[in-house]
Amino acid sequence: MSVANSQTLERLPSRNDIAEVRNRVQTAGSSFYWAMRLVPRAKSDALFAIYAFCREVDDIADGDQPMAEKVAALAEWHVRIDRLFTGAADHTITRALAPAIERFGLNRADFTAVIAGMEMDANGPIVAPDLATLDLYCDRVAAAVGRLCVCVFGEANANGMCVADRLGRALQLTNILRDVAEDAMIGRLYLPSEYLDAAGVLVTTPLDVLRHPFITRVTAPVGELATQAFADAEASHALCDPRAMRPATVMMRVYRHTLERLRANHWRVTPPAKGFARTYQRAQKLLLALYYGLV
Repeated sequence: MSVANSQTLERLPSRNDIAEVRNRVQTAGSSFYWAMRLVPRAKSDALFAIYAFCREVDDIADGDQPMAEKVAALAEWHVRIDRLFTGAADHTITRALAPAIERFGLNRADFTAVIAGMEMDANGPIVAPDLATLDLYCDRVAAAVGRLCVCVFGEANANGMCVADRLGRALQLTNILRDVAEDAMIGRLYLPSEYLDAAGVLVTTPLDVLRHPFITRVTAPVGELATQAFADAEASHALCDPRAMRPATVMMRVYRHTLERLRANHWRVTPPAKGFARTYQRAQKLLLALYYGLV
């Protein structure tokens, strides 16, 4: 057997690898599980593998391990991605990613960017970043994922990449607004320092910011950033193949609904949903995902 053939075999996923990756996405409870099933099997396998990779490194960044262990674990993922792109896959997720990389031309830089974004959290916590740092974070943890996905969708053109970049930022900014209280409880604050200063929110800890009477003067402009990012994404989305971009449509509509719910609440910070409220919100997301996946 030649070295080339040996490397190819080493990269091939087994049925167990693919099943494990798909199961991880399903058990994660993501409403996007159904969106990812809207495409042919080869594409859905690729999307599941991308999601599993993102979930893996996100779990490291958000885990309870000491900072040094998180940093080391993320560094190991840099090595795994380097090995994957040089012909070797030694992990369930990288073996599942290998055929996606070859078939859809996924870029190493985007995988590396996702890990770098998780390293920003692992080395944190992030507290009141400036706008440039916040934009970099959104690009790494969200837009880079979008760039990988539009390659799988078959829309790796200028319009598709614009959707990835702008929708990625819109989704992440919406997440930030939705999770202000939850993040503050673990010492994180993604609201930008420029907006805090302009609003006169001159306090030093995330929990202090959370309780400040002028907090909506900070969340409102972040909401407008997200609104503009959605508008930009929708304009480019209209120039793409709607059938190919159906999963992106689902993500756009589900998160736009969340943003509008936050706007209707006048951008006030609310505690994390629990019990029935949490179940209801998940059910809403699932119904929206199914609806926009079928229309």
